[in-house]
Amino acid sequence: MDTFQIISLAIVQGLTEFLPVSSSGHLILPARLLGWQDQGLTFDVATHLGTLLAVILYFRKDIGLLTKDWIRSLIGKGTTRHSQMAWFIILATIPAVIFGLIIKKSGLDESMRSLSVIVATTLIFGALLGIADYFGKCSKPLELMGASQAIGIGFAQMLAIIPGTSRSGITITAALMLGFTREASARFSFLLSIPIIIGAGLLLSVDFLKANTPIDWYAIIMGTSVSGLSAFLCIHLFLNVINRIGLMPFVVYRLALGLVLFFAI
Repeated sequence: MDTFQIISLAIVQGLTEFLPVSSSGHLILPARLLGWQDQGLTFDVATHLGTLLAVILYFRKDIGLLTKDWIRSLIGKGTTRHSQMAWFIILATIPAVIFGLIIKKSGLDESMRSLSVIVATTLIFGALLGIADYFGKCSKPLELMGASQAIGIGFAQMLAIIPGTSRSGITITAALMLGFTREASARFSFLLSIPIIIGAGLLLSVDFLKANTPIDWYAIIMGTSVSGLSAFLCIHLFLNVINRIGLMPFVVYRLALGLVLFFAI
């Protein structure tokens, strides 16, 4: 890849990992529509590392409290709201991990990376996001989340295995349908992304080592840096404007993109 392609795809990964518009779908589209060579495992690992560093850096205080209280709960020193939230994140991650491993072992992950699948999921889950944002009560703070609600969001996250669904989009949709505020839905979605990004990065790293792919250090450093910076800015801006503008701009974008791709193919 040349520098322009590296920067373009890294920005796309950084922005769309946390916006409800599907990062996997947007990374596949340039290769399909512009004839770009597939970015390969090296670049996938680099951009996942960048987005992981961004979300950990942004939520470093939350992560510190969650981790400390979770460890204290393990050794019998009491339960706090932070330790409960840590357990909720773990519980919500399990369904996606199991489903992801099943899909990967069955070989269906490659067959789902077609433009027709991306078009369908972009339209369907974009419409669901709009319905949830418009009809949802959007009144519960994150402090009122229970285990059953966290697990429900975790089952919704399973669908993000399908390109075009959007992990953040489907988890925010599920949280809105359960009555949580937009900010609470987005915050839980972003915290929930941490174990998923770690898991996806480890799987990509294993595939990378098995493939014995030559290491392009320039692409790794550039991809990690650009995706991390764009992801950090995206999280900050999204959380600060979501209550003011709502999610309808992203719904309109997804529906417009899906219709353009539908008529294009």
